[in-house]
Amino acid sequence: MREEDLQLARLIVANSTSAEDEFDGEAAIVSPGNSPSPLRSRALDLSERRKQFRRTRSLNAPSPVQQFGPCGGIMKNTAMVMQIQDPASQRLTWYKPPLTVLVIKKVSDASVLAPFVQLVEWLLQEKNMVVWVESAVLEDKQLNDNNQFGAIRDKLVTFKDGRDDLTDRIDFIVCLGGDGTLLYASQLFQKSVPPVMAFHLGSLGFLTPFRFDNFQEQLTSVLDGHAALTLRSRLSCVMHHKSHKRSSKDNAAGAVPAATAADSMLVLNEVVIDRGPSPYLSNIDLFLDGKYITSVQGDGLIVSTPTGSTAYAVAAGASMIHPSVPAILVTPICPHSLSFRPIVISVSPESRNTSWVSFDGRNRQELFHGDSLRVTTSRYPVPSICAQDQITDWFASLADGLHWNVRKRQKCLDELSDLTASGSEETFDELEQLKLYDV
Repeated sequence: MREEDLQLARLIVANSTSAEDEFDGEAAIVSPGNSPSPLRSRALDLSERRKQFRRTRSLNAPSPVQQFGPCGGIMKNTAMVMQIQDPASQRLTWYKPPLTVLVIKKVSDASVLAPFVQLVEWLLQEKNMVVWVESAVLEDKQLNDNNQFGAIRDKLVTFKDGRDDLTDRIDFIVCLGGDGTLLYASQLFQKSVPPVMAFHLGSLGFLTPFRFDNFQEQLTSVLDGHAALTLRSRLSCVMHHKSHKRSSKDNAAGAVPAATAADSMLVLNEVVIDRGPSPYLSNIDLFLDGKYITSVQGDGLIVSTPTGSTAYAVAAGASMIHPSVPAILVTPICPHSLSFRPIVISVSPESRNTSWVSFDGRNRQELFHGDSLRVTTSRYPVPSICAQDQITDWFASLADGLHWNVRKRQKCLDELSDLTASGSEETFDELEQLKLYDV
């Protein structure tokens, strides 16, 4: 067999076993005119099919956003095929050294004050970074009474939530507290989110894998670019209000003014529609891509991300989903109907009462008859830095937070036989005495 024909034969084998073969580009479609016709046509057919499909190592679609904040991003990996990267191989890289860091601490918790001061002082003096904090932090009386904090107070840069835009001004985020600190970071950045490193100083800690004991070593490793990433998907929620007049009764009830249809909100955990203070069931129509699926009558509905599957959803009986799984989870709250997979959620005009909606437990507002809520997956995930890796961190959080699959180990047969042999006669005597007393 000629060398040209041998290369074409190798191409056929390589195409079916690996996406990284050595016959790329034009060499994969060019063959000598005098090569065997079946071999030549087979190679041309495979070349056309390669243009349409290549085998990948992941079920995840390619992330449309590869950069997080001004200088953070996903490190390019040799395991990538057609820009689709295995989630387990996602690692942090810095396009340039991070200079600005936002420190978010748990509010009204005295136990976080000392770690907060220690962290901020280390970032300022050892790493020469610009440290941002929320302006409300500087109003903490206990913090201001700390002499160590007084020496660095004037070096901090402050912002006010709802007024200052932090887009492209923060390179890195450090959270001190519980899961709520990470949810707050997600709320602050409604588009691209800088890499987030969360320390567990709260109660549960599903989203905070780092321990504060050796924070200097861990932070130095992350700032040097040695860390795995979990891209936590978010939901984009858009309110659509039917054109109708609010009654004076509705206004007296304290309803929040409706947002325009153009306004959207990104949530990390879930969006919840519930019946509010009404004793009646909510009647919610569910749509998928504009097609009616079913109506749900019950106390409400939870639409959550995989990250949110271990929050309110799991309390309502939902399955726990790893945050790398590309999915939207829909969970009814005390339902009278089943089977639904919605994307668009609208409140039915036949409902006896209005409903209420909240986003990650915040911004609660009323849904009136005919109003709808459109929920889609956002293109801006939250890049959460892993303490070890995606798999280890997630299962460790389940075991620590919910005691998932935690039980006493069953004794082996040798241990049981030893117990039986050592105390069998005494046990039988005690049982006989008990029988006598019972009579």
